[in-house]
Amino acid sequence: MRIVLAYSGGLDTTYCVAWLTREKGAEVVTVTVDTGGMDSAESERIAARALSAGAAEHHRTDARQKVWDNFIATLVRGNVLRGAVYPVSVAAERTQQAVEVARVATDIGADAIAHGATGAGNDQVRFDIAWKVMAPSIPILAPVREHGVERETSIAYLEEHGLEIPPGSGRYSVNRGLWGMTLGGGWTHDPWKGPPEDAWSEDTAPSPDPSDLVISWEAGLPVSLDGEALAGPELVEALEVKLAPYGIGRGIHLGETVLGIKGRIGFEAGAAQVLVASHRELEKLVLTRWQSFWKDHVAQFWGDRLHEGQAFDPVMRDIEAMIMSSQQRVVGDTRVRLAEGRILVDGVRSPNSLMDPSVASYGESHRLWTGDEAQAFASIAGIPSQLAAAAGEVPPW
Repeated sequence: MRIVLAYSGGLDTTYCVAWLTREKGAEVVTVTVDTGGMDSAESERIAARALSAGAAEHHRTDARQKVWDNFIATLVRGNVLRGAVYPVSVAAERTQQAVEVARVATDIGADAIAHGATGAGNDQVRFDIAWKVMAPSIPILAPVREHGVERETSIAYLEEHGLEIPPGSGRYSVNRGLWGMTLGGGWTHDPWKGPPEDAWSEDTAPSPDPSDLVISWEAGLPVSLDGEALAGPELVEALEVKLAPYGIGRGIHLGETVLGIKGRIGFEAGAAQVLVASHRELEKLVLTRWQSFWKDHVAQFWGDRLHEGQAFDPVMRDIEAMIMSSQQRVVGDTRVRLAEGRILVDGVRSPNSLMDPSVASYGESHRLWTGDEAQAFASIAGIPSQLAAAAGEVPPW
């Protein structure tokens, strides 16, 4: 039996390699999909770990540009932050990873396709839906979910067979990708507990003095950083290097999981924080109020559906078309001030600016209307409230 396994190099997927080869006698082909956060040394360690655990062969696919084009670009254009804080990092990466693994499974004629997700998390839904769409004739296996395997059991099984325990397996789980790092573990089960300090990216040096960076935008996407033209993935990676000394982008998200229970994770996504905040400020300059309102409204729905593994629903293509239509005038530059643990988008400019001081300046002067017209507008605008008050609808204050 030939099984293609989505392999991250972590505890659960390493357990799956060992268990499937030893208990099922399967020929396991591992596939690691790089969606960011992985250098060449880490990629080599993951490949070696898969093969030492029993994999017959290992594949690596670089999908950073694909995850940017297919998902992160829309997250940026849509200003998508789940729970107003979390940039939906893992859902974007997992969906693209699932697509790439399905392609390998189809190409080699696999008898089954497998993942290491648990029965309580979000990833199982994302993988299952993607594979039912992309490879409907290939059976899905999920050993950790099917047997209710806990982390301690996985560790014991690997130790029993003399296999490497992936770093950090005992305390917490870390997922690194292009759109940020997420941090799980036992601390997330108590909403009063914070994450362990050593779980964040290593940074013991004092933060540098505040500094500015400039991001240039075309059609709602960043195209250069401080004057250097960069493709999306490279721009995100370069931005993360600039942000790392400042400790920017750390947060905790608590919200609904795909299965309907409350879940909680820590995250570190500095580039996402800067790009979403910058993009939103540029949109304020160039879009009308109702363009922004409806675009953000449907984009939040899009982000929620992506989080829930529903990236393949045709409604997503409809929403993407609407978002793309709104972005043609989102062109210009944003200036961001960096300081320890925080950012400020303190400058924005665009050839498509709707802010024109020559016709009116807020709180000072006006040229598009007369004083009498402003007075008449205020009178008419108050009519609904006046009629409600006359009917007895008076606020309690």
